[in-house]
Amino acid sequence: MTETSSNTSENLTGVDPTRAGDLSATKTDESPGVRVAWAVLIVATLYVCYFSQLGALGFVGPDEPRYAWIARAMVESRNWVTPRLYGRPWFEKPALYYWEAGLSFKIFGISETAARLPSAISALLGTLALAWLAWRVYGPRTARWLLVLLPSCVGMIGFSHAAATDMPFSAMLTMAMVCAAVVLGLTRDEHTPILPRMPWLALALFGVFLGMAVLAKGPAAIVLCGGAVFFWGIFTKRWSDAFRLFHPVAVLAFCVTALPWYVLCARRNPDFFRVFIIEHNFKRYLTPEFQHIQSFWFYAPVLLVAFLPWTAMFVWSAAVGLRELVRTRSASGVTWLLICWAGFCVAFFSASHSKLPGYVLPAIPAIGLLMAHVFVAMRERYHLSFRIAHFSAAASFLVVFAFVGLVSAHRNLDGAKPVGSVAILMLLFALANAIAGVFPGLSPLLYRELGAAVAVVPIQIAALLATSFVTSHFLWDPSGRTIAREVQRQNIPPGALTVANMNRAQEYSLSFYLHQEIKPWDTASETGGYLLTGSQACPETVGPNFFCEQQPFDSQRTGEFLYLVIPIAK
Repeated sequence: MTETSSNTSENLTGVDPTRAGDLSATKTDESPGVRVAWAVLIVATLYVCYFSQLGALGFVGPDEPRYAWIARAMVESRNWVTPRLYGRPWFEKPALYYWEAGLSFKIFGISETAARLPSAISALLGTLALAWLAWRVYGPRTARWLLVLLPSCVGMIGFSHAAATDMPFSAMLTMAMVCAAVVLGLTRDEHTPILPRMPWLALALFGVFLGMAVLAKGPAAIVLCGGAVFFWGIFTKRWSDAFRLFHPVAVLAFCVTALPWYVLCARRNPDFFRVFIIEHNFKRYLTPEFQHIQSFWFYAPVLLVAFLPWTAMFVWSAAVGLRELVRTRSASGVTWLLICWAGFCVAFFSASHSKLPGYVLPAIPAIGLLMAHVFVAMRERYHLSFRIAHFSAAASFLVVFAFVGLVSAHRNLDGAKPVGSVAILMLLFALANAIAGVFPGLSPLLYRELGAAVAVVPIQIAALLATSFVTSHFLWDPSGRTIAREVQRQNIPPGALTVANMNRAQEYSLSFYLHQEIKPWDTASETGGYLLTGSQACPETVGPNFFCEQQPFDSQRTGEFLYLVIPIAK
């Protein structure tokens, strides 16, 4: 399946032929009021989905508190080369996120918002870069729809609110791929000179952003970019264009960006190469040593969840796009690049022995652009199946809403809150899909496009309520923030505190908030101290050589009990 010579405009310009329809359709609805409405909608969506509620939750999961600790340690020690966790070198990830979070700490102070801000900014930059590519090759309507649909997906909202390396890595790789599209000649149009010029700026930026992706998460960036371009060359038979990415300008920009930190860190830490490259890259991919074992098809449900509430649109666009690809046996160069980008990423991580949901995040921007493109280009032709898909999704969400409503009615008051939050979320998802299914049938085109504003509003509301949705599912604060505040209120020295029966994520979070590594209770201890435990079985935990004296502690808010553990004199 290669690009056909019958598609003259695409062969000459590298622009998808459906852009002509996009541009002509846009002329009918480009009144000032419509442009203002779209601008307001896009700005509101980007802000609410990426930046709202950044600090509402304490650090959750095992990664957020550890990464935030390392960033804070860099600021305090002024050592920006070696990542250190609890004073010890930590080479699980490269330094880009730590630098970004450290800079954010210096500007805004130490907080959850500051720690998560790099991910939110990365999501914004990656989305805007992709929207520029969409506008350049598919037209303004596709770009606008991308700016509405992609940020409002659950996957983008969730990872933009995480103090982790996933979103910076995905965003840097996205911007590198956008620059690669320019270098490959895929953004040329009728206004581009016939004689091609070397895109020096795009070459340099490609090297810089790919280097930053390598600084964000490691050599996987090179593999993902190289694999996508390799298969793009196979499907389009444009190998000479693919080799442009090896231009000395791109290579030099990449080396200047990525290599200094790797060289400095390796010189200062002789075991860096073994720990980071061998253990956390090759072993993580090739062996199940890190215990993240999942089935080969693991990322299929992950992607379905990641594109909520637009899962119906995701499935519909995939089916329609595949049908058109089989029917015409051709596609534009940029469409092939997006397909290879997303497909190789999913296939590469599906073959890994270690699988986590965040690994597939770099594929989501490419899939989102393909989804927006198919939506704009094929919605009128396949309007019946489009409406059926979205009304079916709305009905499915309503069924779940009704079911959880019945469950809530039969639960006690304590259990009603989490069930009720699920019901509200399902109702908002149903409303979004119902509106999305209605507006393609409206006329004229002005009202069909403005219907998008109403369709995305329920998701904005859901994003604003997301914190309460999450916290309602826990009896206590899932982070260690509330526990830390209670410990500080009791004036307990963090160095004298140990924990037992506490999950690993809360241990890391508690350590961050107390600015002290809090270790599990050691049965070989001879000194005693304070013990935080999730049960009242302190004597069984500490053994017969210690006496447990319960201390005042707000167990209702923390779920923990505090004991003073005193050695028994022999």
